[in-house]
Amino acid sequence: MITIEQKPGSAGWAHASSGWDALAMDGSVVHVRPLRPDDEEALKDLNHRVSDRSIYLRFFALDRRGADAQAHHLVAPPAADRQVALLAEVAGRVVGVGSFELIRAGEAEMAFLVDDVVQGRGIGTLLLEQLAAIAHERGIRHLLADTLAVNGPMLSVFTRSGFEQVHTLDQGVVELSLDTDYAPTGVDRMAERERAAGDQSLRRLLTPASVAVIGAGRKAGGIGHEVLANLVEGGFTGELFAVNPQAKEIEDITSYPSIGAVPGPVDLVVIAVPAAQVPAVLEECGQAGVGGVVILTAGFGESGPEGREIQRGLVATARKYGLRLIGPNCLGIANTAPAVRLEANFATVRPLAGTLALAAQSGAVGVAVLDHASRVGLGISEFVSLGNKIDVSGNDLLLHWWQEPRTDVIGLYLESFGNPRKFGRLARLVGRTKPVLVVKSGRSSSGRRAGASHTAAAATPDTAVDALFAQAGVLRMDTLEELVETARVLAGRPLPHGRRLGVVGNAGGAGVLAADAAETLGVEVPELSELTRKAMAEAMGTATAGNPTDLGAAASTEVLERAIKVSLASGEIDALLVVFAATRAGDVDETYAAIARAAAGATIPVVVNCLGAPDAAPQVELEDGGRLPVFPFPEGAVRALSQAMRYAEWRARPQGVVPALPDVDLDGARAVVAEFLAATPEGGWLDPHAAEQLMRAVGITIVPTASADDRAGAVAAGERLGYPVALKTAAAGVVHKTDVGGVHLGIADSADLGTAYDAVVAAVGDPHVVIQAMVPAGIELVAGLVRDPLFGPILMAGSGGVLTDLLADRRWCGVPLTDLDATEMVRSLRCAPLLAGYRGGEPADVPAVLEVLHRIALLAENLPEVTELDVNPLVATPAGAFAVDVKVHLAPAVSEPAAYTRRRS
Repeated sequence: MITIEQKPGSAGWAHASSGWDALAMDGSVVHVRPLRPDDEEALKDLNHRVSDRSIYLRFFALDRRGADAQAHHLVAPPAADRQVALLAEVAGRVVGVGSFELIRAGEAEMAFLVDDVVQGRGIGTLLLEQLAAIAHERGIRHLLADTLAVNGPMLSVFTRSGFEQVHTLDQGVVELSLDTDYAPTGVDRMAERERAAGDQSLRRLLTPASVAVIGAGRKAGGIGHEVLANLVEGGFTGELFAVNPQAKEIEDITSYPSIGAVPGPVDLVVIAVPAAQVPAVLEECGQAGVGGVVILTAGFGESGPEGREIQRGLVATARKYGLRLIGPNCLGIANTAPAVRLEANFATVRPLAGTLALAAQSGAVGVAVLDHASRVGLGISEFVSLGNKIDVSGNDLLLHWWQEPRTDVIGLYLESFGNPRKFGRLARLVGRTKPVLVVKSGRSSSGRRAGASHTAAAATPDTAVDALFAQAGVLRMDTLEELVETARVLAGRPLPHGRRLGVVGNAGGAGVLAADAAETLGVEVPELSELTRKAMAEAMGTATAGNPTDLGAAASTEVLERAIKVSLASGEIDALLVVFAATRAGDVDETYAAIARAAAGATIPVVVNCLGAPDAAPQVELEDGGRLPVFPFPEGAVRALSQAMRYAEWRARPQGVVPALPDVDLDGARAVVAEFLAATPEGGWLDPHAAEQLMRAVGITIVPTASADDRAGAVAAGERLGYPVALKTAAAGVVHKTDVGGVHLGIADSADLGTAYDAVVAAVGDPHVVIQAMVPAGIELVAGLVRDPLFGPILMAGSGGVLTDLLADRRWCGVPLTDLDATEMVRSLRCAPLLAGYRGGEPADVPAVLEVLHRIALLAENLPEVTELDVNPLVATPAGAFAVDVKVHLAPAVSEPAAYTRRRS
């Protein structure tokens, strides 16, 4: 299911009494909310409205009085903290209820009742997904249910849900235990249900059979008039209407005084009236049964508090009538499918038909991309200008385009995220079959926030975006031009099998520039084998050949064709760049034809760089209908190929698994957190002892530590731990302890320890210190997490110790953290060779380092109160990985955007 508003989180769902909206499998809107005390009569009405069979299947008897007693129990449970109940409403009427009640630690019993008139629309599955999410967040790992064996519909809900489960049959009753963890199969099935529901809800919006333009003026130049004209000129295949009470006909299209006067239901309405009129017009659209609305008008959320309030009203109206909204403050939409030919926008550029699906928050940016794409021959399948995206979002479109048959590549221009964690999950799923290219504005480091840990201080506003994109396989483009050029390489063409580039052509200088660009971008330009060099030399009619292969300015098209064929047949390259300079002695059309013949049937990408022919076609046409992109400069061609290589590598990589971790005491960890927040409700930093307890609870090996607040206590601690020891200040707020004279290492005896204590107190001015046993020599790393209010927890690994900030050698990743994610984080560090045993050194225990990262990820996912965690240094030795200095900041948990729902900003 697609959840339209924020799903309950562990910290805040119970307070969301107004609930949230979701899509049923038929695309209609279902409102889901927590049960309230005043819902008893509505529940009893449901009990008496459903059929006898439904009552029997739910309560194992035809007992409506017993059902009413259960309704009273749900609204007035004896122990509210042991029970969760959710209602499903359609058009304000209760049509379903789902609940679970704790029966023992980690297990709860669930039950459902759905109105007969809405059965088969996926409402039971929707309630199950939401209850399982709440149970998981509460630490309930199994939901139990007893279901009659003849209750096929309910058993189908359970078995098709994708959650792992165990069934037993006893005397006609199926006893079921459902695991609330998000297994890969369950996630995939939820995504497929979400996609199917979303497609149904967007069908009338994006592939309408009828369109009405409200606000279409009689004179050219007005937005409404131009949209109508664009629809007419674009050859829209369905019925077209204008709505203008002052006109009978506009652009030869019949005009009606209101949307209610238009004959028959209208699939899509484009609204181009002043902002003050939009709420009333939208209400009329809902009453008329319109399927979807595009609001072009500006002056809403982007204009200030009053506009945001009006905008919220628009969402409420759309929800009430179950219609989908694009905008407001947008350019419009386009669908180039021959059966639709929809140009519901006021852009001056009419896109070519093709395989790039494009969405942009900014109308101006959308126009720029459409213009550049048209100039270089790149066709569009669908275009959506999102505007303020109060309803339809980038996440919706990702799901829609995932299995849209006319779309090969997805391009997005985003200025903000509604629910980035969900975007990452969907992009990772979609990216397994289609590349996702994103230009995300806001790379500025001016938004760097101050933090009291190394991890938080290193996290810039863009850090989370890069971590999200890298993990999800999203290709982040620096510019709009790069998005278009990369899409040209990926659209309808084979993917590279590796990073080896071949360069061949008649322009030696361009070949050199291509090779230079390749090296900068991490693309290999390999030496050719002796056999291939010989074949190439024969094709050229010369004695030698290399890579890049310079055929000479006078090379004929026949020589070029043979050289391309040799390159493609060699099996020694993964992509080919053909560079040629147009001269008076040659013919561009003949050269294009030679390239087309040579590249026919190629199983690797082939791109072309044409120099000196500004009027040449932007692509080489192949006989099979395919096209080879032509670039004006070699560097741009190589850059686009490098992006395609990066995507191919990510796609070929196994997805990895989240490892099961032994020796984890989450209850113990929660107890540490609860005790601290009970004493410090506003949150703060754990003292060293509590931080050590938390680390040990999740299985992270921490160096034995003791605290002291005077000289005698420090010496006594040293005696207990055994020398040598280290002494560090425990003064609050000190991040760089070494810089203030707050660290003494290798203290050999009690006398030295006393002297060190005096020195630290004098330097820092605080008597609180920690004493630790010295760890074996090893590689100092840093590991930690910072919880972003929008992106959720972000993990960091990097070079540690006193050089952490100077080296800035760190990598970031979101959760869930798979084994491959963790390995890539560590392997990509500049200090990684040190871990492998540099210059004869003994290798460090890298698996132990990876395990620490996984345990931090587990802590992040299960304890939302942990807002910052910093392990610096984490010393990697041949004997294991040891946490030396740990800082943990706690705060009351807040509801975060979950990975399986949508959040509205």
